[in-house]
Amino acid sequence: MKSILVTGGAGYIGSHVVRQLSEAGYEVLIYDNLSTGFADALIYDEKLIVGDLSDSNLLQSIFQNYSIEAVLHFAASIVAPESVVNPLKYYHNNTSNTLQLIRTCVQHQIDKFVFSSTAAVYGEPPSGFASEGTSAMPMNAYGTSKLMSEWILRDTAIAHKFRYVALRYFNVAGADPQGRMGQRTRQATHLIKVCCQAALGMRESVSIYGTDYATPDGTGIRDYIHIEDLASAHLAALNYLKRSEKAHTILNVGYGRGSSVKEVVDMVKQVSGVDFPVIEAPRRAGDPAKLVACADFIKETLNWQPKREGLQNIVQDAFQWEKKLYNITKT
Repeated sequence: MKSILVTGGAGYIGSHVVRQLSEAGYEVLIYDNLSTGFADALIYDEKLIVGDLSDSNLLQSIFQNYSIEAVLHFAASIVAPESVVNPLKYYHNNTSNTLQLIRTCVQHQIDKFVFSSTAAVYGEPPSGFASEGTSAMPMNAYGTSKLMSEWILRDTAIAHKFRYVALRYFNVAGADPQGRMGQRTRQATHLIKVCCQAALGMRESVSIYGTDYATPDGTGIRDYIHIEDLASAHLAALNYLKRSEKAHTILNVGYGRGSSVKEVVDMVKQVSGVDFPVIEAPRRAGDPAKLVACADFIKETLNWQPKREGLQNIVQDAFQWEKKLYNITKT
């Protein structure tokens, strides 16, 4: 049986996708350097190879020693403000390493590739809404590094027998509703996780970065998507590649509606029942005022339908996961 190679498969998003792949009957092979991932996030005892994508010898040996059907690529650095002050880290890890991975796929005739991209490629569209046809004008090295990887995929598909789906994520949050896995990133900057930690007393307060944006309540607006729905989009993308001989496409993954920072804070307070302190702080570099998905194309192309839509669902699952982590930490 051929394997699905998942880079970054022990991370937050990757581990949810790995779990869904295993539950769908796939043989899964994970390649992860564990810099932000956790080996125990792989609940079905999938094969894990610990290594970095910059290790060309190890990467070559994997493609030589395993029968690989497709690659799902998640391994990346993802903190937009950090990318502003340390851009070379992002161009190395997100672009150069992706180039090496794609080159290795071509060398070994692996022609199905699902790429973890980002809505940060859009920058700040004038309307605040982004469709796949919206001009890509990233505001930070994170978005630019991902956009450059998309260009590599595009040109590779033109020149070789190679098919891909690039999924442009909007704001991913939440956890497995059964409490088996969730966001465990050390020193996480994700708003919902930070708010849940504050509600549990793990943080003294929550900072709102920017309250003077041109939005109804002055805070930034984002399209939050549940991790389970995002993961299912990857399985739909893989199935699309398996049935389409000329597939190469870019798709937004979101719900098409936005929530402001203040609305997220209020929802976490409502779900948790805790009125934690909130501090207003200056804007962060590289943050747009509003970024919401136009996400009809993915439903038409992949026949994908979300099942956990809604901010309350996302926050409830995230909070239950954080409570579980907090109880583990205390014991």
